[in-house]
Amino acid sequence: MNRTARRLPRRTLAWQVALYGLLILLALVYVYPFLVQLATSLKTEADAAADPVSLVPNPLTWAAYGRLFLRSDFPVWFANSAVVTVLVTTGRVFFDSLAGYALARLRFRGRGVVYAALVAVMAVPTVVLLIPKFLVINQLGIYDSYAGMVLPLLVDAAGVFIMKNFFESIPASVEEQARIDGAGTFRIFWSVVLPMARPALVTIVILSFQGSWNELSHFIVAAQSPELTTLTKGVASLASGQLSQGSQYPIKLAAAAIMTIPVAVVFFVFQRRIMNTSEGAVKE
Repeated sequence: MNRTARRLPRRTLAWQVALYGLLILLALVYVYPFLVQLATSLKTEADAAADPVSLVPNPLTWAAYGRLFLRSDFPVWFANSAVVTVLVTTGRVFFDSLAGYALARLRFRGRGVVYAALVAVMAVPTVVLLIPKFLVINQLGIYDSYAGMVLPLLVDAAGVFIMKNFFESIPASVEEQARIDGAGTFRIFWSVVLPMARPALVTIVILSFQGSWNELSHFIVAAQSPELTTLTKGVASLASGQLSQGSQYPIKLAAAAIMTIPVAVVFFVFQRRIMNTSEGAVKE
């Protein structure tokens, strides 16, 4: 019995070591390209061409980042993306919440049809809607403007779906008590229900920020002026060689590295808030 008991922990330990080794290997497979990107952005043109996958720049230089910010339109691209992303994220949080609450709580004629249409829109590939989007934007007279870039993205079907399902999980008794106290529908939504939907709101913020920051196809059909070029369009043009001659690996990967920073920061900041909210709900 003692020998068997000793063998079991050893086997368990061996399986754990093998499992962690496999997980570390998979993590390296995903992390290594990102490390190559950072290392290459700190190399010279000659070093990047001679040894493109090396993780040690020789010599280390910040010249690619200096060229991006001082001798290119990269700051304009970054500013445009920041403005559009903030507006779209704010709009989606508000309008997705309103629409989700209406579908979850209000009873009106055609509610089922609206919900069915919402689910159907989620199944349509984005590329199919590009030409209709362009025609509508052009017909409204907002082509090649911030309005044309922002307005079509203010409501997201997936966001409405998430908020609707979360609102349905909140007990209706909470709202009934607020109605007894004389609160109206919007007051109940804004002051009572919406604060309780914080985990869903954080999810919408993360998805909206990531989606609008990384959006490319919509901005291609919504604007063409260089002054309205977003980071995704600019980096895509840079990567394709339209804006430079030669390989230009350091400057291309420097732009890509900077582009990933805001999304990573938002994800890690709001991920902690989701965890804190979940822990608070468990304690309650």
